[in-house]
Amino acid sequence: MIPWTLIDSAQVPGGGGEFRLMRRGAEFSIMVGHHELMNSRLGGSEEALAAIACERIRTRERPRILIGGLGMGFTLRAALAALGTEARIVVAELVPAVLVWARTSMVEVFGKSLSDPRVSIREADVGHLIRTGRSPFDAILLDVDNGPEGLTRKSNDRLYDPEGLSAARSMLSAGGVLAVWSPGPNLNGCGQKVMFN
Repeated sequence: MIPWTLIDSAQVPGGGGEFRLMRRGAEFSIMVGHHELMNSRLGGSEEALAAIACERIRTRERPRILIGGLGMGFTLRAALAALGTEARIVVAELVPAVLVWARTSMVEVFGKSLSDPRVSIREADVGHLIRTGRSPFDAILLDVDNGPEGLTRKSNDRLYDPEGLSAARSMLSAGGVLAVWSPGPNLNGCGQKVMFN
């Protein structure tokens, strides 16, 4: 079996530990401690997150989407595949190294998705963009950390508390969609299941 090789590592802003980019042949993995956050072979759930949300807004003329978390780009690529040329997608990625890895070590994984004219990348906390945004989105897709229970940064939990969910709702256009990736069923701080709305 081919062993894993460490390609690079980076600190997560805000005391969230260290991301490690690993490679084994053509396969990539991003690790935090002993936890694998993502793997380039396993993107089906992220693709479904985008596909289901985009299906709900597909009839809109110029849909605007905010994706929280670039990761390995599964959510972004699925959204691009589901939406037409008039769509606009903003991707917020907190960890600068993830953007560097996407454009260098993992460029084959990302293909042309980052240079697609529909895409703008923001090196920012998606929670900050939600709280300070001025123009509504038709969909907000949160593929942040390990879902509603943060693994890398405790402050990510604020996205899913009553104030965070209220802020996200206020940034949605009428009939907009808030979609949250989660590794399984989850009860957030409100005692409500976090799911598609």
